[in-house]
Amino acid sequence: MAFNIGLSGIRAAASDLNITGNNIANAGTVGFKSSRAEFADVYAASVLGSGSNAQGSGVALADSAQLFTQGNISFTENSLDLAINGNGFFVTSKDGAISYTRAGYFGTDSAGNIVNNAGERLQGFGVNSVSGLINQGIQTDLRVDTRSADPNATSGITSTLNLNSTQTRPTLFTQQYDAAYATSIAGAADPANPTAAEIATAQAAGLAAGRSTFDPTNSASYNSSTSVNVYDSLGNSHVLTKYFVKNDANSWDMYVLIDGRDVQSGVEASDPAFDPTTTTRYDVDFNSVGELTTAQPYAVTGWVPLDSEGQPTGAESPVANLTINLAGSSQYASSFAVTSVTQDGFTTGELAGLEIDESGLLVARYTNGQTRVQGQVVLATFANQQGLTPLGNTSWAQSFASGEPVIGAPATGTLGGIQSGALEESNVDISEQLINLIVAQRNYQANAKTIQTEDAVTQAIINLR
Repeated sequence: MAFNIGLSGIRAAASDLNITGNNIANAGTVGFKSSRAEFADVYAASVLGSGSNAQGSGVALADSAQLFTQGNISFTENSLDLAINGNGFFVTSKDGAISYTRAGYFGTDSAGNIVNNAGERLQGFGVNSVSGLINQGIQTDLRVDTRSADPNATSGITSTLNLNSTQTRPTLFTQQYDAAYATSIAGAADPANPTAAEIATAQAAGLAAGRSTFDPTNSASYNSSTSVNVYDSLGNSHVLTKYFVKNDANSWDMYVLIDGRDVQSGVEASDPAFDPTTTTRYDVDFNSVGELTTAQPYAVTGWVPLDSEGQPTGAESPVANLTINLAGSSQYASSFAVTSVTQDGFTTGELAGLEIDESGLLVARYTNGQTRVQGQVVLATFANQQGLTPLGNTSWAQSFASGEPVIGAPATGTLGGIQSGALEESNVDISEQLINLIVAQRNYQANAKTIQTEDAVTQAIINLR
């Protein structure tokens, strides 16, 4: 009996050494979870039971239990390196076989699929190609789309600015206005006492004459200007410039040119054929406290996108959609200033980088400053993690003991969050494992002593005569 007991103890100590040695060997393995030996005593039993005075028959390895405690998070420079901070496993697939892992070594293969170093594809939720929203609940291989981002034609421009109320009409404007006004009054029935209608006619003539002096190439013909880049349907960039000319105490003219050309005719401002009286112009009026009173937005129609040579680019122009909104603008006694300007168009963009946030959203960044969600990483958790079947390569498979996986988005429910550009280190405590080696060695030697003692007793019995 003692031989068997001692032998079981040696086996148990050897198993403990194997498990401890495996932990130490994988101390540097990303996502590795340490194991511990769990032992149980053994008693000899008959059909009717072991009785009240049964003697022990040794020890048996009851389980080699893995400890799914959190490992330290170490940061890397690879945005596709992923670490789970909390509960859960990455879901991977290879040839239809699903496995689960905490090792976040991920990159892309030749087809753009996100794979680990074993060639297993990372699983997640895809994106609806029409709405751009995540297809929750539909699991698929996550893939990085390296195609260029489509351009978007500008449809709206919003500007908030202040026009200086202390400014007067440009000199050229005033000269032409006064000359035309005087000529009109001189033609009145009684120039010394013109009627209200004659005064209105003279003012209209003066205003038309003053407006004829607008010249985008001559800064003396306007008070202020500001520009913004806009885009056509092919992603070509164009410069839209707004020129402001004061024509009365609380009234301004806003001229709009794109690429230095009249929006309607496409005639360049430096061309002798440029006609300021027909160029695109809008009224900008304010009340006595400097508030904008003109209805917003302004519609810019008739624009045909042209290249630097004045030829059509082939792009569709947003002739019915391009608007300019000056809501919130003011006319106060301070310098001309643009406090904000936005426009909703952008050019085409190339993939510049990838980011994965805590919730697992895979976000692509493009050179045009835009971002686009390309999918969402999913995590899985189990009712009994220790029931998972180890597969090697720091991965596990579902088993009957583990139960069915609960799959969802990171940072929801009991699932942990994801840290991009980081890896989860092994949870092995080297100091603890070295102590376990000493204990296992002592147990091995002690059980060997049991066998040695039993051998000595047996020899004594054999030597009896």
